[in-house]
Amino acid sequence: MDPTPLPPHPVRGQRRRLLVAGNWKMNGSLAGVQALAAAIADGAVARLDRVQLVLFPPFTYLPEAQRRLGASGMAWGAQNVSGHEDGAFTGEVSAQMLREFGCACVLVGHSERRTLFGENDAVVARKFLAVRQAGMTPVLCVGESLPEREQGATEDVVARQLQAVLDLAGASAFADAVVAYEPVWAIGTGKTATPAQAQDVHAFIRGRLAEADPAIAASLHVLYGGSMKRANARELLAMPDIDGGLLGGASLNVDEFMAVAITAQRLAQENT
Repeated sequence: MDPTPLPPHPVRGQRRRLLVAGNWKMNGSLAGVQALAAAIADGAVARLDRVQLVLFPPFTYLPEAQRRLGASGMAWGAQNVSGHEDGAFTGEVSAQMLREFGCACVLVGHSERRTLFGENDAVVARKFLAVRQAGMTPVLCVGESLPEREQGATEDVVARQLQAVLDLAGASAFADAVVAYEPVWAIGTGKTATPAQAQDVHAFIRGRLAEADPAIAASLHVLYGGSMKRANARELLAMPDIDGGLLGGASLNVDEFMAVAITAQRLAQENT
């Protein structure tokens, strides 16, 4: 089955179409995924037409996501991928395998993959390219740790992470790609990035890519991945360079996830 493609980005004036994505991480059961996916899909079909929703369940639940979401207009993707096409890589999953289950997109370089599993910039860049070559949308996660922010190194870290992909794949590989900014220091720590702080880094990301290709940078989705939820979604999504959210824990709660999606829908309507 071919992936459900993500729609072209610019659809509402000078802003890009808002995208709300849910990363379930290593959570859930088969019964829970069935119920959650069905509830989110039903809500999306009934109430949303100007927001793209994407879900990232664990590998084992991708067939169920395909079955439950295939007719919903939603997209689904994987949380990780191998940078290799095939071979003796026990435990790995290739991009082509994910495509066979209808994945539209794949997370690469998530902060937990970088910090807990030692994925460096070169590994992340190879995964980005593998996803792109398989005809899916890579969602490149970038962001700084608390020590890096306190040292004033945020832009240096994000620029380095972007540059690794640019060096390997070129600016053209970012056409219709997605970048997710994760301030690692604001995830599960009790610390919070203000909308202004988030906007500054999103604008930096877009500006950095504009140095290579202004047109691609202008249409690029840049999502905020720093604990977006119902309480802060409107302020964050109102920022000009924040094009949606990559939600973690909030995506496991149907009401919370849909509240963010509905907030995005209302903002899209207001800006039409």
